[in-house]
Amino acid sequence: MSGLVRMTGMVLALAAFGAFGQATQPPATSPQATPPQVATPPKPPAAEKPGGVLEVAALIVAGEESMLSSQMAGKIRQVRVGLGDKVKKGARLIDFDCSEQKAQFDAADAEYRAARETHLSRLRLQALGAAGELEVTIAAASADKAKSQVDLRRSQIAYCGVNAPFAGNVARVRIKVAESVNLGQPLVDVVNPASLKAQMFVPASWIAWLKVGMPLTINVAETGKVHKAKVSKLNARVDGVSQQLELEARIEKGTTGLLPGMVGSAVFEQPAKK
Repeated sequence: MSGLVRMTGMVLALAAFGAFGQATQPPATSPQATPPQVATPPKPPAAEKPGGVLEVAALIVAGEESMLSSQMAGKIRQVRVGLGDKVKKGARLIDFDCSEQKAQFDAADAEYRAARETHLSRLRLQALGAAGELEVTIAAASADKAKSQVDLRRSQIAYCGVNAPFAGNVARVRIKVAESVNLGQPLVDVVNPASLKAQMFVPASWIAWLKVGMPLTINVAETGKVHKAKVSKLNARVDGVSQQLELEARIEKGTTGLLPGMVGSAVFEQPAKK
């Protein structure tokens, strides 16, 4: 009996010890477990900072620039200008050999004078009762037709000379003396460096504060100067691929040394949000 009591006590003691050991054993932890990462929100771009100074690349272009083309097929007789020459508005730049066109004009003018005299003689005969109304009408129509041919030949002779459309400088001469050219062939490039503007592309988000007339400055390394300008035009459409907006800025006068084709840095001052 006493042996049975002792066995029962040992069993109970072992059970209590096992329960105690499980309760006090620390939980197993995996060596690969890492604390969760907290995502940080992205910082806003510099262009969105209120009151900041923003800078983009700017291309200097001429406000007046033209590539003059031939309005007739012919042979170049004389080139009056060279690269970089200053020209006045209306100055003759190029002369064509127009001996054929002048001969055609003289022939048309002679036909017109003959048709006009015929018409006048029919009118005198009609006054004497020797010509009918139909004859006078036909003679008048012939005179009008001959006059239109004279006007046509005169307009063709006007194409024999190429004049400067505005005052400026010759940027490129594309032809030489005695060279034959076709209709529409480029001849000479003329630019006006006294009227300059800047073209640039800015982020589309700037449209919220960009306005026509807003001042800016353009730094050009070639001149070593800071040129003042004002926004003159904003494109009515944003580029769908780059999400950029094209704009133009008119550069103020006094741009000594600044030439079309130079690249500078346009600096804007974004107004602070109220």
